[in-house]
Amino acid sequence: MNPDVRAFLAAFDTEIVFGQVAVRRLERGFELRHEADRAVAADALTTLHGTALRAWAQEAAGGAFRPLKSAPNLRPGWRAVAADGAELDLLLHYLYPGAVADWFAAQGTPPPLTSYRQFTARQTGMYRITTMLDDAIAGAAIRACCHVDFCLKRRLWSVEGLEPDAAARKSLIPCLEPCALLLEFARKVARLEQNAAPPAKEAEAEAAEGDFDAANNPRRVRFGLEKQALAAKPAVE
Repeated sequence: MNPDVRAFLAAFDTEIVFGQVAVRRLERGFELRHEADRAVAADALTTLHGTALRAWAQEAAGGAFRPLKSAPNLRPGWRAVAADGAELDLLLHYLYPGAVADWFAAQGTPPPLTSYRQFTARQTGMYRITTMLDDAIAGAAIRACCHVDFCLKRRLWSVEGLEPDAAARKSLIPCLEPCALLLEFARKVARLEQNAAPPAKEAEAEAAEGDFDAANNPRRVRFGLEKQALAAKPAVE
């Protein structure tokens, strides 16, 4: 058994909540189900096997595609059973790709983190602009993009002036470096700052999660709120 899986199994006795998934030890093996279904009878849930669980995680309620598997919109109503630790690791990978390995890496001292500045310094081409955000605006962009409404990963990396996420606010799944979605959002924010665009306002219908060109994109709306909060802070002399 891989060291990361062995450590994960040693981290709980009977049950652990990982993202939105409750993992329970059975007499033989493990059961996974949505945390909202913890008290639901097993026969009232749809039992999913193997890659059917991965297919289930592809869609949110209503059939919308889930581009970010750590988004807090995993559908309830299912259960899956793993015969052993190796199969449990595979099923969790279907739901949260690479999360158990990242959890294990985060136990290291120090954990292998890549800060916003380190990450953006490696970028070239159209993403080079992300290095131009000052710490305050970069922090506002990170708070908006990584808000608990959009992602359950506990952000351990940061930028100057921004604290990492508290575990109680997010989940046990760590985020060790900025993701591609954050990078694209930071690029959009940099363009908006260059053009002095007004903050986005909430609209009746939200734009697609990754459509950052839409003024009513949820992350853009959240960024507008973060900028307002920055503007309201008293100047530091």
